[in-house]
Amino acid sequence: MVQTADVWSCGVTLYVMLVGGYPFEDPDDPKNFRKTIGRIMSIQYKIPEYVHVSQDCKELLSRIFVANSAKRITIREIRNHPWFLKNLPRELTEAAQAMYYKKDNSAPTYSVQSVEEIMKIVEKARTPPPSSTPVAGFGWAEEDEQEDSKDPDEEHEDGEDEYEKQVKQVHASGEFHLSC
Repeated sequence: MVQTADVWSCGVTLYVMLVGGYPFEDPDDPKNFRKTIGRIMSIQYKIPEYVHVSQDCKELLSRIFVANSAKRITIREIRNHPWFLKNLPRELTEAAQAMYYKKDNSAPTYSVQSVEEIMKIVEKARTPPPSSTPVAGFGWAEEDEQEDSKDPDEEHEDGEDEYEKQVKQVHASGEFHLSC
């Protein structure tokens, strides 16, 4: 029963991804759960005309949404269905998957690169790139050293001077608006 429930769930998920809504929900009355359950029991769903879905996909959905779980398509059949196989990457085909799982995982695998080569790459990645222009705030700029040598009281006074200038400008213009 679990696998057939999974197939049904996959069908609902596929429908939602294609259509953007649930398959058995009444679009005119989506909150009516009694109606939704009735539509599930009678396998009443419809793909809207504005949604373009291939015939293979429609056929797959019709084989997933089957009330009798014994007659419902299986996962194995889905994996061999034309719609599922269309544009499927080669490494995801059953043949490729079978070869992967038959591979002897206990056999050691070797990197194309030696440990020394890998360590050189890692070390190179740790080295910051040379900067053609100083980057302030990161300890690479000469300006940082100059700024650090400033007297903190000077900075405070500079800030007060700028504030005072703005206050004087506002007073001189006669316009001062507060917005809340």
